[in-house]
Amino acid sequence: MLYEDTAARAGEKFASFDLIGMPYQVIIGPRGLAAGQYEIKLRRTGERLLLSPDETINFLTAKLGRQ
Repeated sequence: MLYEDTAARAGEKFASFDLIGMPYQVIIGPRGLAAGQYEIKLRRTGERLLLSPDETINFLTAKLGRQ
């Protein structure tokens, strides 16, 4: 797991994670927080999921437990 907290713009951060091959990106922004949702991007397909914080933990635990 990596946590990106540099001052780079969002697009630069996403591009870096794609380049290093991170299979999942969890995106937590102000709109998502207000809605009580996190966004998960699946690098392999480009699919994006909107999940609650608990659902996000369950999703990642299930996926990462299989690798």
